[in-house]
Amino acid sequence: IEVLGANVAAMPDAEMARWRNRHIGFVFQSFNLIPVLTALENVELPLKLTHLKKGERIQHAITALKLVGLGDRLHHYPRQLSGGQEQRVAIARAIVTDPDIILCDEPTGNLDARSANEVLELLRQLNHDFGKTIVMVTHDPHAARFASHIRYIDKGELLPEGRRPEDWS
Repeated sequence: IEVLGANVAAMPDAEMARWRNRHIGFVFQSFNLIPVLTALENVELPLKLTHLKKGERIQHAITALKLVGLGDRLHHYPRQLSGGQEQRVAIARAIVTDPDIILCDEPTGNLDARSANEVLELLRQLNHDFGKTIVMVTHDPHAARFASHIRYIDKGELLPEGRRPEDWS
């Protein structure tokens, strides 16, 4: 399996982990924020695996939070944020290392319609303005309409582009 020119299937586990930390950001349906850390601390966390000094990590985290529209929520804990804000913190955490690819697993699944649209617009902006590749898994047809390419998985098989599962109505 080749991704971004690297044979990831042939990499030893430690090399694969380093490669993944450098090239892929993850956004989950359930946010996965650490409740005892502020938004800033949650976003800084992936940078602790880098060579950056504390001040640089903080600056990168602040920049990422500002980019997702949460520059005024740096010191808020997850319980002090709405669901949409929590997901934007999760997106900031995913982009803080400047990955090439952002994998999103049902990123709007736990959000109301307004927050879901804000998150989808943010993902579109990351793709359009910053050249990030967004890979999104969703069961939501509305969310899927934000994609430039749609692929379906049927019974564990990735279908060719343009083909839908046979049992879709």
